[in-house]
Amino acid sequence: MANTTEARIHALVEERSAALRRKDAKGVVACQAADHVLYSLAPPLRIDDPGTAGLDDWFATWDGPIGYEVHDLGIVADGDVAFCHGLAHLTGTKTDGERADVWFRITLGLRRTADGWTIVHEHESVPFYMDGSLRAAVDLKP
Repeated sequence: MANTTEARIHALVEERSAALRRKDAKGVVACQAADHVLYSLAPPLRIDDPGTAGLDDWFATWDGPIGYEVHDLGIVADGDVAFCHGLAHLTGTKTDGERADVWFRITLGLRRTADGWTIVHEHESVPFYMDGSLRAAVDLKP
């Protein structure tokens, strides 16, 4: 049972990742519950209804394809609740010519419904340097 559950959750995370690579806001949102809460790398601190508008705006800041992969995905599921975490790797070129190549932490909370697993909570983060600069440590690699 656990292997089937883990396989379904892994497939959902990959479906979401593929939608991000395609710049498909509707595909990303389709993986999320209606009451999805997002703690994103970008402000504000909390987004209760991300919808597609914010994603479409963000996708428009990329020139060409977006690279997005989740690595080292750990999954724990019990009943109708699951939790997973891993490292996300985001690459690509922004419309201003800046090249992105950043690793960050991602944690997802999921709930099983009659239609299958859905993401109810998403938390992205990067560590910051504890040298007083408060500079985000976006240069780290696994």
